[in-house]
Amino acid sequence: MTNTRKGRQNVNILLAVLIGFCVLAIIEIVYGQAQLKVERERLALEEQNSQTVEELKEEWRRLQEGSSVVTSQSEPEAVGSEGEPEDASVKTTTQTDEAAGDQAAANGSSEDKEKEEKKDKDERRYDMQIVILGDSIMDGDRSASGAADIIGEQLNAKIYNMSMGGTTAALMPNEQYNFATWDSRCLMGVVNAIVGNINPDIFDGYAAGEVLKTCDFSKTDYFIIEYGVNDFLTGQIPNSRYLEGGDTLAIDSTHTYTGALEDAVNRLKERFPNAGILIIGPHYCQVFSGGTFIGDGYSLDYGYGPLITFARGGGYIADLYKEDGVLYFNAFEESGIDAETADDYLADGIHMTPLGARVYAEKAASIIRNDFAPEE
Repeated sequence: MTNTRKGRQNVNILLAVLIGFCVLAIIEIVYGQAQLKVERERLALEEQNSQTVEELKEEWRRLQEGSSVVTSQSEPEAVGSEGEPEDASVKTTTQTDEAAGDQAAANGSSEDKEKEEKKDKDERRYDMQIVILGDSIMDGDRSASGAADIIGEQLNAKIYNMSMGGTTAALMPNEQYNFATWDSRCLMGVVNAIVGNINPDIFDGYAAGEVLKTCDFSKTDYFIIEYGVNDFLTGQIPNSRYLEGGDTLAIDSTHTYTGALEDAVNRLKERFPNAGILIIGPHYCQVFSGGTFIGDGYSLDYGYGPLITFARGGGYIADLYKEDGVLYFNAFEESGIDAETADDYLADGIHMTPLGARVYAEKAASIIRNDFAPEE
C-alpha cells in the first residue's frame, strides 16, 4: 500500500516536470518567432531606409544640377531629370526669389514715393526763404517738433538750417581771425563760408556743409542768428570788450559775444543788403551738476556776467542796426520760458521740450511775419 502511494507521487512529480519543460519549450518557440518577426521587420525597415537615403541623394544631386535653372530667368520652367515636375523645394526657392523681388520692388516704390514727396515739398511755393545760423537750440531737434521746423511751418518758409550743436558766436581765446588758416565753426566761420572768405571744407559732414552746397543765399529773405548760451557756458567768452566803469578788455572784439554778432551782421548786410536779420538772444536757462541746481540765467556768473547780460547785449547790437533791417527777439525775457515754466518748457534746464520749442518758435516767427507783411 505504501509503495503504491510512493509510485503515484513519483508519477505526479514526473508529469509536473514534463509539463514544465513543455511550457518552457512553448515559451521559447513563441519568443523565437517574435524575434524572427522583429528581425524581419528590422531588415525590411533598414532596406527601406537605405532606399530612401539613395532617393534623397539622387534628389539632392538633381537639385544641385538644376540650381542654375532656378536662378536663371531666361530658361524655361525647371523640371526633374526624368521629366517629372520640379521638386517642391525648388518651387519654394523660386517663389522666395519672386517674393524677394516683389519686396525689393515695394521698397523701391516706397523710396520713390519718399523722393517724390520730398521733391513736391522742395518745389512747392514758399512765401520766403530763411537761413538759420545757430547752436543746438536750433540743431538739436530737426524734426517737426523742433524750433527750426516750427518757424518754417508758421511762415510757410523754406528753411536752410546751418546750426551746429556746441558752437559759439565768438572765436575762442586760442582761435585767430585769419582766413588762410581758419578752422572755427563758430558763427563767424559760418558767415565767412557763406560769403566765400574761407574754405568750406571744415563743414563737411555737418548739415551746414550740405546747405553751403545747395542753398542760393542771394534768395534769402531772412537770416536768423541764434547763439549765446554756449558763449556764456564756456566761461572764456566775454559779453563785450567794454566793462562797467569804463574799462576795456585787451582782446579783439571778435572774441566777445556782441563783437561776433556785430561782425556777422556787417558781413551779411554787405553781401545781402536786401535780406532781413533776426537776432535771437539766449533764453532763460537753469544749470545743474549731477542733479544739483547750481544757478540760473539771473544768478550764475562765470566771470563775465550772468546769462541775462548776454541776452541784453544781443539786443544792443540789434538796436545799432535797426535801420538796416535787423530785428531782435529777446527770448530770455519775452519767450515765456522762465523759472515758473521751466519744468514744462525745458528738458534739461537748457534745451527745450517740444512744448517749449513751439512757444519759442511761434514768437520768433511772429516777429518775422510782422516785419515781412506789416499790413496783415
